[in-house]
Amino acid sequence: MHSPPLAGGTAGPAALRPLLDVVLDALHQGAKTRGGPLPPGGPEAVARRVLDVAHDILPTHGTGAQEALTTLVRALAEGAADPAEPHCAAHLHTPPLALATAADLAASALNPSLDSWDQAPAASALEALLTRTLGQEIWPHGDALITTGGTESNQLALLLAREHHGPVQVVCGAHTHHSIHRAAWLLGLPEPVVVPAPTGTTDLAALDDALTDLHHHPLLVVATAGTTDTGAIDPLPAIADLCATHHAPLHVDAAYGGPLLFSDRHRHRLAGIERAHTVTLDLHKLGWQPVAAGLLAVADPHHLTPLGHTADYLNADDDTDAGLPDLLGRSLRTTRRPDVLKIAVTLRALGRDGLAHLIDHVHTHARELAQLIDRHPQLELFEHPALTTVLFRPRDATDDTVAHIRRTLLTNGTAVLGRARADGRLWLKATLLNPHLTPHDLHTLLETTLDTSTEGTPR
Repeated sequence: MHSPPLAGGTAGPAALRPLLDVVLDALHQGAKTRGGPLPPGGPEAVARRVLDVAHDILPTHGTGAQEALTTLVRALAEGAADPAEPHCAAHLHTPPLALATAADLAASALNPSLDSWDQAPAASALEALLTRTLGQEIWPHGDALITTGGTESNQLALLLAREHHGPVQVVCGAHTHHSIHRAAWLLGLPEPVVVPAPTGTTDLAALDDALTDLHHHPLLVVATAGTTDTGAIDPLPAIADLCATHHAPLHVDAAYGGPLLFSDRHRHRLAGIERAHTVTLDLHKLGWQPVAAGLLAVADPHHLTPLGHTADYLNADDDTDAGLPDLLGRSLRTTRRPDVLKIAVTLRALGRDGLAHLIDHVHTHARELAQLIDRHPQLELFEHPALTTVLFRPRDATDDTVAHIRRTLLTNGTAVLGRARADGRLWLKATLLNPHLTPHDLHTLLETTLDTSTEGTPR
């Protein structure tokens, strides 16, 4: 039996080329068969279809590359919740750009691991260049680490605060992402003190009171620039003022809203972010990257010193002294794939104006959808969107009815909407991240939702 070909080396591209045709055909056929944003039938039907085609996942004798790729890629595409479909709008789950996906293929083929220079010579240099560039979008001498997403970035922010200030007491709003609470638990920190956010953003008077009461503790304030429920952005300048008064460092979770930095039209909405000590960013949201593409940006690169770590086979002292870059202090992970490549390709290909165009475009879609809802006699709009998230519900519907509508849409495979609780009620959530949406798509999304609301009440 011959060994299957490899993806790298001079022979790799020739081995990949025919396989790519197989994959692309399978993606196309799977999407055609699905015919919408989600496979119909609900979880049991999808699991049954996957089992039907993949029941013998480890046969005694392999089926061959073409059959395995065709069968499983097509099954995955047929059973996908495809964020490129206009009515797939539930989550901060972006349709990735084709150019970023192509770059990700190159990263997989070359397979650098960013835990030592001798595994990733060019990738480590590219990562250093890109992280400095993005860190300096916020601060003159900023830096950043590449992470798997907002959750890892928030965990690192709390870890660095603990290492610099001791067992910090996190103070955050009720709207703060759940990863902050999990990070505090994971790191053995006190349970976060939660202050009210009655309008969707942190109540400043309550934050002031909490910081006053906790003045004997090392503190870390967490603000949010783009909540997952409504997209709300905290009043960052006022929160930074309170942090200065109470001598508390500030972390801003801008996993959703951070890319507004690229837009001249919207950047002002992040005013005050430069007064944070650390900032979470996530470019597989408003950056249109394949997962994963998170970052933790830091105002002072020396703030990263606690991550330093030595493993003789990766960054021996004499190798570092001889000039080989030390990469272990750039992450808590050891093996790390080169997620830098797809981000760098996107930034270079689109430039600041190209990214701004995409960001501005999806914000326009959100405003248009909100206007349609606001003018519709059968629908109720929660509020005009802060970012690209729009909450709405059929007028006079109960919470049970709203939940039933969403699950019916999912089971039918006709639309993927999220859910959010705000103002004491349950709302349908449309998160618009697809720059190719049309006014017709927005109209039909609402019509589909209203049609579903007449299909019966929950039992």
